[in-house]
Amino acid sequence: MESIEKEIERLIQDYGNDVLRIAYMYLKDRHLAEDAFQEVFIRVYHKWNTFRKESSEKTWIMKIAINVCKDMLKSYWHRNVSFYEFEDIYKISNSTNDVEIEMEKKSLLESVLRLPDKYKDVSLLYYYQGFSVQEIAQILDTTVGNVTSLLSRARKLLKESLEVIE
Repeated sequence: MESIEKEIERLIQDYGNDVLRIAYMYLKDRHLAEDAFQEVFIRVYHKWNTFRKESSEKTWIMKIAINVCKDMLKSYWHRNVSFYEFEDIYKISNSTNDVEIEMEKKSLLESVLRLPDKYKDVSLLYYYQGFSVQEIAQILDTTVGNVTSLLSRARKLLKESLEVIE
């Protein structure tokens, strides 16, 4: 029992920041992201014996994280009672140029978060988490070709939505 606990501690150390980041991007609330973080590693603990090592640990954990976030987004409370406000995840410096760059990053992230789930998923995993197309295909249980197609369509939708804003 102690060895699995040490293994979970290692996984939290290695992948905890990635889980928290993806949860925050999905849920747009620091407290909900922290709840999701805990739920992810509880599920990892309970499912550790089922991990078949057909993918990397990170891929497996991120798949769990996305599913936890989607479950939370579907919950009755979140759909009907949620009143959170999008928090700024970037630290803005005093430089005007830096402020403009950070505002553009925030605007782009907000546009990504407004995409339909299938496009948001691949965009967040590819651009914000740095996963390869092959890893994303494993995480989302789909083909490499489908991921490539979804990324292309997501870029097109983002370009269209950003042109409307300008």
